[in-house]
Amino acid sequence: MLERKEIPIGKIKIAQHEQRLELLDEEIAGLANSIGRVGLLYPCIVHREGDTYVLVEGHRRLAAHKKLGRETVPCVEVDGEKSTVSEIAFAGNYFHKNLSSVELASSISDVLKSGTMTIEDLAAGFQKSVHWVESMIAICDWPKDVLEVLHVKGLSVSAAHNLALVTDDTYRDFLLRNAVEQGASARTTSAWLQAWRSMQPQEEAVKAEPVPGQAVALPAVPQAPCFCCAQVFAVNEMSHIPVCGGCVQILSSMGRSSA
Repeated sequence: MLERKEIPIGKIKIAQHEQRLELLDEEIAGLANSIGRVGLLYPCIVHREGDTYVLVEGHRRLAAHKKLGRETVPCVEVDGEKSTVSEIAFAGNYFHKNLSSVELASSISDVLKSGTMTIEDLAAGFQKSVHWVESMIAICDWPKDVLEVLHVKGLSVSAAHNLALVTDDTYRDFLLRNAVEQGASARTTSAWLQAWRSMQPQEEAVKAEPVPGQAVALPAVPQAPCFCCAQVFAVNEMSHIPVCGGCVQILSSMGRSSA
């Protein structure tokens, strides 16, 4: 078991690649009041570097102790091996932040590109599979409009992933607006994706990426929203009329103005 010990605050320095820069005064004040009443429940994590210590995890707790005027802070010292320190710092910092899926994906991608951690290190830090890490990194390549909706948590990752596979920009925008307004689930957007693919030339449909995720019982006949009234119908109940992109935008704007 790792030993908890008091370490002088003056001997603790912040790691060079600090991830949690935005420490709000009100958050620190609230934490300081709590520590003043009941003490520090979870010690900071540090590793030794010569005669000093480098803070690995616990930046808010350290700031709160400084605000209280304390000279020492309870800490646990860990092995200074780079992979161990990086794993603890990454997991600790990001699990304490309310990140959107887009921010998390971007952060994971940045850490991987910088060489700070490997995919295996990231998987271990998040206690997830390598496939999960690769799936998060892939989010960075999704269309911008899908990322914007996902960032504000307008859709779940699974629901957004299905719409990211729609390559027609105008139709994807139409589906995104309907998905947000209706609170569409992954099952619903999967059906929309299948309906859109059913309207594609056969050679394109054959090459399309399969929809991943858990096995769900899709409707026998795919459903999709009507471009004019936005009500959902089975695709075999709607007409499929070839319309150019310019006319699609005109029809879409007419539908919004009449709503």
